[in-house]
Amino acid sequence: MKESCGIFGIYAPGEDVSRLTFFGLYSLQHRGQESAGIASSDGKRIRLYASQGLVAQVFDEEILSSLPGHIAIGHTRYSTTGSSRKENAQPILIK
Repeated sequence: MKESCGIFGIYAPGEDVSRLTFFGLYSLQHRGQESAGIASSDGKRIRLYASQGLVAQVFDEEILSSLPGHIAIGHTRYSTTGSSRKENAQPILIK
C-alpha cells in the first residue's frame, strides 16, 4: 500500500510529550490529512488514541491528558491506495 504520512517521535522525561507530539503532528499535517494518532508510554504501559480527521479535529484537551508518559510517537496518514477507514489510523497497538 502506497501512502503519504508524517511521523513524529519524542523522548522527554518531565515534559508533556503528548502535547509536544500533537504540535509536531500539526506541523506535519501536510503529509497526511486523513487520520492521526498518538501512542505514549511511561515505560510500563502504552496508551493510544487514533482516529480519522485532521490533527486538530482528532485531539482535544481530554484526549491529550489521557496520554501520559515520557515517550510518544505520532502519525498522520493520507492513503493514496486502499481504503479510508478508522481501522487504518496509526500508530497501531498489538497486544
